[in-house]
Amino acid sequence: MAKEKQEAEKKQKLQWHPAFVAALEMELLENKDDLEFEREHNLNRKPLLIDCLVIKKKKDVVIKNEIGKFFRKHNIIEYKSARDSLSIDDVAKTQGYAHLYKAYGESVNAVKFDEVSVTLIRESKPVGLFKYFEENKYIVSNPYKGIYYIKSGLKFPTQIIIGKELNHENHEWFNLLSDKVTKQEMTRAIEYSRKVRSKNERELIDAIFEVSALANKNIVEELKMGDEDMCQALMEIMKPEIEEAVNKAVDTAVNAAVLQERKETTERVTERAIKVAVEMLRSLNLGDVEIKEALKKNYKLSEEEALSYLK
Repeated sequence: MAKEKQEAEKKQKLQWHPAFVAALEMELLENKDDLEFEREHNLNRKPLLIDCLVIKKKKDVVIKNEIGKFFRKHNIIEYKSARDSLSIDDVAKTQGYAHLYKAYGESVNAVKFDEVSVTLIRESKPVGLFKYFEENKYIVSNPYKGIYYIKSGLKFPTQIIIGKELNHENHEWFNLLSDKVTKQEMTRAIEYSRKVRSKNERELIDAIFEVSALANKNIVEELKMGDEDMCQALMEIMKPEIEEAVNKAVDTAVNAAVLQERKETTERVTERAIKVAVEMLRSLNLGDVEIKEALKKNYKLSEEEALSYLK
C-alpha cells in the first residue's frame, strides 16, 4: 500500500513539473532569446543527474520579469508542488545541487561561485522554514509580492517564490498552477491563448492548461456551460487531453471486445470437445451414468450441465 501511494505521488509530481516549466517559460517569454532551459542536467558525463531545472542566462542581460531579476549566469530552479515539503533540509539539498553544478564544470573553476543562483518555488509559504530563518538570524528581504531573497546563511544566493502571494496580474501563468483558479482568471488566460500563433508558445500554454484544467474541473465545467465561443476555445486548448481520453476509451472497448471474443471462442471449443468426448465414450459402450461422472470430473461440470450433454 505504501509503495502504491509513493507511485501515485510520484506520478502526480511528474504531471505538475512539465506544467511548471511551461509556466516559467511563459513568465520569462520577453527574454526567451537570452535564456537557455535545461530540464535536467547531466553532470559532466558522470552518473549524476540533478533533479531540477537549470536556466542559463546570457551575460549582462537584465530579465524584465520579477522572478528573473534575481538570475545570474547559471540558475538552479527547484519546484515544489502543494504536497511537497519545503524545509531547511530541502534548501540544503538545492544548495548541494548548486555545489555539484559548480564542481562539474567543463574545466577548473569554469563555473564561478558568484555566477550561480538558486530558486525555490512553492504554492504556499513554508511557515516552518521561515521560522527557522528568523530563529537563526538569516537576513530575508521581500522585494516583490511573493518573492523572498535569502541574503545570508547560504553559500549561493537564493530566492524563494510563493505562488499564492505573487501579484496574479503580473504572474498569471504561475497562478494557473493551482487548484483554486477563479473563473475570471481562467477566462483571461483562455482569451490570451486564442490570440497565440507561435507553435512553441501554444505548446507551453497547452502544457499548463492540461494540468490546470484537471485541478480546476468545476471552473472548466462552468466555462463549458457558458457562451459557445468560450466553450469552443476551451475545447481547442484541451484537444490533446480529450483525444487521449477518447483513445483510452476506444482501447478499453477494443480490449473488452477481444476478451469477450476469446471467452466465447474458448466456450465454443470446450463445448465441441465435450460432445466429441461423449461420442467416444458411448462408442466404448459406457452408460450415461459413467459418462456423466467422467464429464463432471474432467470438465468441472455441474450435475445439470453434464446431463445436458447426454440428451
